Amino acid sequence: MDILVVPILLLVKAIVGMAVVVVVADVLIGWLVAANVINVNNHFVYSIINAISILSEFMLGHIKRRVPTIIGTIDISPVILILFLTFFENVINRVLIKL
Repeated sequence: MDILVVPILLLVKAIVGMAVVVVVADVLIGWLVAANVINVNNHFVYSIINAISILSEFMLGHIKRRVPTIIGTIDISPVILILFLTFFENVINRVLIKL
């Protein structure tokens, strides 16, 4: 049983880690675009930004609908998602230790 469970848990843990990276990248890219540091007129840059935005919005969509923004335009949904993903990753670590 452990032969199948451990690799699956490690795969899920890797996916959770990549999800955190995508969310952080989306937030940083949003700030850089707002500060006019990144040129979105470049097609390659725009396609990368669009792909990261689509992946991030897929994960953040449900949270954004339920959590209101704070003080105008401050969105805390990425923080909530990162906290949840970190908690989930810690649960996976504890299960792996028990196995």
